[in-house]
Amino acid sequence: MKVSRNFIISMFLLFPAAVLLIAFTFYPTVATLIDSFFSTPRGRRPAAFVGLGNFERMAADPVFHRAFFNNLIYAAVTIPVSMGLALAMALLVNSRIKGRGFVRLAYFTPTILPMIAVANIWMFFYAPDYGLIDQFLGLFGLGGTNWLGQSGTALWALIAITIWKLAGFFMIFYLAALQQIPPSLLEAATLEGANYLQRLRRVVLPLLMPTTLFILINAVIEAFRLVDHVIALTRGGPNNSTQLLLHYIYQVAFNFWDTAYAAALSVVLLSILALIALIQFGFLDKRIHYR
Repeated sequence: MKVSRNFIISMFLLFPAAVLLIAFTFYPTVATLIDSFFSTPRGRRPAAFVGLGNFERMAADPVFHRAFFNNLIYAAVTIPVSMGLALAMALLVNSRIKGRGFVRLAYFTPTILPMIAVANIWMFFYAPDYGLIDQFLGLFGLGGTNWLGQSGTALWALIAITIWKLAGFFMIFYLAALQQIPPSLLEAATLEGANYLQRLRRVVLPLLMPTTLFILINAVIEAFRLVDHVIALTRGGPNNSTQLLLHYIYQVAFNFWDTAYAAALSVVLLSILALIALIQFGFLDKRIHYR
């Protein structure tokens, strides 16, 4: 069988990317899956096969249940709110307003800040009594709230930070998509008597659906991979009220040195993300019009 020259060149061009994928994606995934069926080696005691023991332990772990429930709340709020806010900001900065460039920069600035820097900024906002939020509430006789130190407010405080940081990032994609919509389509809708809301619903939003699917996938990934803010602000407390799945995996692996149980937790997290991705591509992708 004769191999063409173009095929050989293609293989050489793909080889570096294939090596990186195998070394940093496929191999770690398979190794994690294998480790989840073994115990954690301790000193001279090697790892032993335990089957589904780590997953049975997970089913009875109250901290995992709390982390999973917290992550569901976190995702259910941050995903739609950040995407909706991003779309609203993109529509605003895409219109003819004064200082449009400055507004775009202001919206995008949180995105370029490091995660730890963002956590430190908001730690000052949330500080009891002398933080900016309590200083403002003090004008109305309120304040004195330990936003990050109370179980009822700590998770919502993290949610607010995430929305503030992600909305500007998603806005850039929406803005780029809005600028690709042919003006003739909007002009035709206007001539047909469509008002702004009708043009938005019938013309703009359907044409933005491919971008919306892309942003939705990224938003889901972001919702399940938050760990920086939790480490810097709450470390999962108080009373595990801000414990999220990835942070719990980090704690189990590097604080408790239980790598086998951390591997089992990672497998569950990867399975959740894979299931969500299949639903997104299988259900939404068929209902999206690609130009």
